[in-house]
Amino acid sequence: MADGRFHFGQEHDTAVPMDKETNLNTLPDSEAFRILADSPISMVLTDPTLPDNPIVYVNRAFERVTGYGPSSAIGRNCRFLQGEKTDEDDLQRIRDALKAETETTIDIVNYRADGVQFLNRLLLSPVYDTEGNLTHFLGIQKALSDAEASNSANVTQKALRELKHRVKNHLAMIVSLIRLQGRSSPDPAPTQSLARRVESLLLLYEELSEPTVSHRTGNVSLGSYLSRLVSTTAHLDGRAGIRVNSQIEDATCGSEVAAKIGLLLSEIMTNALQHAFEGRAEGVLNVSMIPLGATAIEVTIADNGIGFAEGVEWPKTKSVGGRVVLGLMMELGAERDVTSGDKGTTIRLKIPIETQ
Repeated sequence: MADGRFHFGQEHDTAVPMDKETNLNTLPDSEAFRILADSPISMVLTDPTLPDNPIVYVNRAFERVTGYGPSSAIGRNCRFLQGEKTDEDDLQRIRDALKAETETTIDIVNYRADGVQFLNRLLLSPVYDTEGNLTHFLGIQKALSDAEASNSANVTQKALRELKHRVKNHLAMIVSLIRLQGRSSPDPAPTQSLARRVESLLLLYEELSEPTVSHRTGNVSLGSYLSRLVSTTAHLDGRAGIRVNSQIEDATCGSEVAAKIGLLLSEIMTNALQHAFEGRAEGVLNVSMIPLGATAIEVTIADNGIGFAEGVEWPKTKSVGGRVVLGLMMELGAERDVTSGDKGTTIRLKIPIETQ
């Protein structure tokens, strides 16, 4: 965008935030991923639409860096990381950036939960929806070593920006969906959904940092990613008596396509775990993925639950989750085949994949 702000919902323009010169000095993927894989990166999201701009999500790396877990951080303003030696000028720079809704990078003295001081390289950036409304602030952090603190290594700052571009591109899908949920319901479900969806993307970023990834292209092992995603979703949304089986073969695709496939599978699995077995103590959910040559995959989600009510079409376009699923399928160009009855429901998706 000409104004330098990052907006959602523009498929080609939002992969990387564009400034007035539209020239981005980024690292090669191989070097960026090497640095990121060796660096303790943490991520935090705050909601400026709520009083005092509280934290609504932190990842596991945030807890490793600061010692504060989700229960200690969520609902609080980030100022609890400040302490005696935190520079007031640095705090004012952050306040000014928040007020002006501008991106900033700053090295600031913070304090861990045990009181130990550390120098935190913070990249702070506003996040907008398709209508240009500010929805969240994204903070990416790195605890600097003594050598880095004295050197202020420029290459690390570039690597953090590279990660920010990738994270924000995928958060475009997530935060838009959460905002839509917030319009339709006043309960805390949107924040819970945000946490689950971000967790699914964090699995992808962990996959991107593995040595098996093609760092030159950013292609990832879809089989490895989806296997971990199925296990995580079953743990987060499953319940006693419901068995989740998976049979995932391997395929390779770009990270953008992998992110959408992961979100789609997570949404469908969560819906099945929450609704397919209503009134039943036991059930089985089978998830499989097979490659169809090198250009497509087939994903199947099958349960032995109660099935859809007569006349109900899937996905339900009147529900938020249904619109999420439909939107992701349209973006992916997925073909669907759905059968449902008193012996359960089977959803079969043929999804084109592309490598970079």
